[in-house]
Order: sequence, then C-alpha cells, then structure tokens
Amino acid sequence: MSRSLISAFFSITLICSSILHAEEITLKHNGLTLNANLSLTEESNYKKVFLITHGTLAHNGMSIISSWQELLTDEGISSLAINLSLGLDNRHGMYECSTPHVHKHEDAAKEINAWVDWLKKQGTEAIILGGHSRGGNQTAWYSDLYTDPIIQAQILIAPQTWSKQDELDNYASRYKQPLEPILIQAQQKPSHQMIKNTGFIYCENAQVSAGSFTSYYQTNTRFDTPTLLQNTSLPTLVFTGSEDETVKNLDTKMAKLNNSKVKVMQIEGANHYFRDLYMDEVIEYSLEFIDQL
Repeated sequence: MSRSLISAFFSITLICSSILHAEEITLKHNGLTLNANLSLTEESNYKKVFLITHGTLAHNGMSIISSWQELLTDEGISSLAINLSLGLDNRHGMYECSTPHVHKHEDAAKEINAWVDWLKKQGTEAIILGGHSRGGNQTAWYSDLYTDPIIQAQILIAPQTWSKQDELDNYASRYKQPLEPILIQAQQKPSHQMIKNTGFIYCENAQVSAGSFTSYYQTNTRFDTPTLLQNTSLPTLVFTGSEDETVKNLDTKMAKLNNSKVKVMQIEGANHYFRDLYMDEVIEYSLEFIDQL
C-alpha cells in the first residue's frame, strides 16, 4: 500500500497536502505552562488530530517526534506534539540532569488529558493518540484511565516494558548499587523531601524528591505496556524495531498478548528511534490501520 492512500478516518481525498497553520501553543495546567507544537493541515484542520507524546526526559523537537509530525502533515493529517512539563514551567529541550526532579511518571496522563480537553475546545471531533518509548506507556496509561469517545485509537512506537527483576538488575548495573534500599528510604520520607546524589532514570548524582523516586521505581505492573494493553478496548497498533536495544523484550511480551483490539507490527532494521525510512514504514502501516477502524 502506498503512503498516498489516506485513511478513511480522516474522510478526505488527498491530492496535495498543505499546512494551514503551524505554531507553538501553550496552556495553563496545575500552575504550570504546558507547550506543544501544533501543525494544522487544510485537509483535517482541527477536526481530526493526532496527539503525540515523547519519551523519557525528552521533548517534542527530537528527531522521531518531528519526523512523525512532518510525515503526518504530508498525508494531510493535523497533529499536536506535546512537551510534558516534567514539573517545569514552559519546558523546552531535554531535561537537564542537574535540574532537581520533582516530576512523576503518572503526571503525563493528566497532561495528555489537559491537551485532549484543549483540542475539544478547538472543535476537534476525533483524536488518535501516539506515543514513543516511555511516552507510549504513558499514552496507554492515559487511555486505560480515561474513557472518552473522541479517542479513536492509539499508535505506540517501541513502548516501555517493565518487570520488577529487570528494574532491579538495570539499576544495579547502571549505578553499581542496589535499588531497594533507596526505594524503601524514599517511601519512608515525606513526598516533597529531596534525596541528594542519587541515581535516577538516566541521571547520576541527581537531586530527586522522595515522591518522584517512588513514582518511577515503585512496583507497579502498569509500567509494563503489554500488561496495560491486555484488556484495552481501544484499537491499538504497536510498532517494534528488530534492532531495538532499549526495549529488548517488547516482541516477546507482545506475542503473548491475547487481545483482538491490539495489532503488532515489527519494522525490520529499526532501532529504538526509527530513523529515516523506518518512520515512512510506520506511517504506511499506520494509515492501513486507521483505514480499518
């Protein structure tokens, strides 16, 4: 199937795509300014929008997200790529490890919901969710918590997996110390109290609040995207990369999933970031998937 075949979801015939409007937009949420890159096309305008969430400590201008938006625009599909605040006001770019961490994994679902509400106010009638890596898990987390008929489907690229043993092993390997004593200490402290010189996500010697550390390292099977998808009723397409060294066990876990609403597509040769032509394949298969909704 050619990428020139546009989805019935958008109810248009694509002759040539043109951007109607592109800008950074902001909204207020829980005392913080959130920002996002909005790309509107003449074909779908605000009516049909693809809402994209980035990965761990990242941002909406990174290569995979900007490519995703550009290719959607080529197909006449409007998109909104959000920056998660990660507890910072009007955040841009990668999260600096030297910045104290007070954000929580579950904050993302609330912020995605805030953007869904914003799109509704603009007259949006249908939304497809998209997420990469941890953002894929947070997208699935959102769709598991919030039921809204405006959400038509979700497309997840290399979404996060999790197991308690993997978490313990990965932390010990990265930071040369066990995770559990630090987690127990964090759980016993007031949520706002800062823990200094602590290994946290990708950051060595980080300053992190007890609540933030607990949020990211607590035992919670919801961190495992295949587990979240086991009972989803939302049409879902999951992309895996054959050369992904970041989420290595995604194929194996997805193969065990028994849910007719979830489809899996492996992109041969793609690593975790699906660069260049691999994103073209993502768009091609995404359009096929949307066309079948």
